Amino acid sequence: MKRNVSLDEISDGRLYGPEDMVRVGCDDCRGCSACCQNMGTSVILDPMDIFRLTKALDCDFQALLSDKVELNVVDGIILPNLKMSGVSGRCGFLSNEGRCTVHSARPGICRCFPLGRYYENGGFKYFLQIHECRKEQRSKVKVKKWLDIRDLNTYERYINDWHDYLMELEAEIEAGATDEAIKNISMAVLECIYMISYDTAEDFYPQFYQRLALCKNRLGAIAKKQP
Repeated sequence: MKRNVSLDEISDGRLYGPEDMVRVGCDDCRGCSACCQNMGTSVILDPMDIFRLTKALDCDFQALLSDKVELNVVDGIILPNLKMSGVSGRCGFLSNEGRCTVHSARPGICRCFPLGRYYENGGFKYFLQIHECRKEQRSKVKVKKWLDIRDLNTYERYINDWHDYLMELEAEIEAGATDEAIKNISMAVLECIYMISYDTAEDFYPQFYQRLALCKNRLGAIAKKQP
């Protein structure tokens, strides 16, 4: 999701890498669940998020859509996001005690928070969102420890590849794609990347790149048929 703001407005002005220390430590939140409520449609789920959730919950993507996840348009493309419900707009995975019930499989955006990703020069770094977390006097934690992601280098390459592909599709839409072409893009992404069930007993990355190639081939074939 694109944000039309400058880093000076929302961050401490620094960019961080995995080995850097940053003030994100929240003492395990201590029951504060402010960042799990009233987030609207902002917690967008990438393919690995779906892989992790379906593995943790032993379900498929359609089951997630029936309850905890919904679809919305993000910069022209239909993508899944965590569903906030009720008067307080609570995440469906939030317990009555204000704790995440899928913490080990929490989405990438949740893992980052209050960090965000800043993409530039074919890659990305992290920035600290200074207005988002209510916890005062946060402690310093190494970025890679905060993210708690195995094989972070591979994960970051995947995140960058996924982001770059979405940017390609969004550029095509912004260049004046027809309504039919925009529909084809969204359906290809949903059906090829998200709806085909992942084998959660196998490694995620090869499966993702196979689906990414399938999506590109499908859209390429559609484009060739158009006059």
